[in-house]
Amino acid sequence: MAEKVVVGMSGGVDSSVAALLLKRAGYDVVGVTMQIWQEETKETAAEQGGCCGFGAAEDARRVAEVLDIPHYVMNFRREFREHVMDYFVAEYLAGRTPNPCIACNRRVKWEAMLHRSLEIGADYIATGHYAGIVKLKDGRYAVRNAVTAKKDQTYALYSLTQEQLARTMMPVGAYTKEQIRQLAAEAGLPVANKPDSQEICFIPDNDYAAFIDREAGERVPKPGNFVTKDGEVLGRHLGITHYTVGQRKGLNLAMGRPVFVTEIRPGTDEVVIGEAEDVFGDVLYCDRINYMGMADLPEPREVTAKIRYAHAGERCLIEKAGEDQIRVTFKKPVRAITPGQAVVFYEDDYVLGGGTIM
Repeated sequence: MAEKVVVGMSGGVDSSVAALLLKRAGYDVVGVTMQIWQEETKETAAEQGGCCGFGAAEDARRVAEVLDIPHYVMNFRREFREHVMDYFVAEYLAGRTPNPCIACNRRVKWEAMLHRSLEIGADYIATGHYAGIVKLKDGRYAVRNAVTAKKDQTYALYSLTQEQLARTMMPVGAYTKEQIRQLAAEAGLPVANKPDSQEICFIPDNDYAAFIDREAGERVPKPGNFVTKDGEVLGRHLGITHYTVGQRKGLNLAMGRPVFVTEIRPGTDEVVIGEAEDVFGDVLYCDRINYMGMADLPEPREVTAKIRYAHAGERCLIEKAGEDQIRVTFKKPVRAITPGQAVVFYEDDYVLGGGTIM
């Protein structure tokens, strides 16, 4: 009897081809689309778009028809609201810049969907992420780089647990995007040329501040001062949720030269402004550690670390700095170390672990 795999189908070409590849490999494939949009009407949900809106579910259903596999919609509204949307707002209100995709991967796409899939008799879940999974010599599982660095998504997967990885397949990571589209076209999948989603799924207009204003209500930070690191007032800002470390555009400060956000101080509602060189740093601390390709960090270790999705990575020394804290010292200064973002550690072509920048 074939092993059953539940494929998270977002309606995009990548997850559609993941289902195609697994069916061709002989698995009993079931397609599932996560219902995470918060509104009830089809019209409103369709406007929201993103990877899991009503239109996405319809695209996934059409693909499932072509592949001749069952397709279901599972309701994860509550989990998405709590672990992604509420988290996103709370982090911005605290002066940090969150990564909602990492939270969604850990708490919704894996924790919630895997639990529900096992309940219906699945052996594995699968996604269309550009990554792979490797079992190391010591028996631990780790996320491994995709064959194409341009699409590699390992950074957003560092927080997955050993139990989740043991039950996960990521067949797309062995292909380039061009190959995936070609496979979809050859199989007659209706999403072969569907564009990739670029925005955060619950903020399709990319206006983070407006979304936070609506969600936070009375908790929205009031306008405050732009200041230098020494406290000199340079002007007024719209509220700390409008800014992130490293930002240059949209400051509306007539300084006669480019200036950048170097720090956000939620306690005083101040946004600190500095020069280009002030945005660089060589030390960070992180917490909320998830160990993946290593079980612990008993002694200092030299690794490569990425501090954002698009960061190429930099060599550094990592060492414990307390309970659930790691100090990261870079060989060369890196730009815009941003509290709330993830720092992810790599060795060779796989993820050792990571944490949240403090």
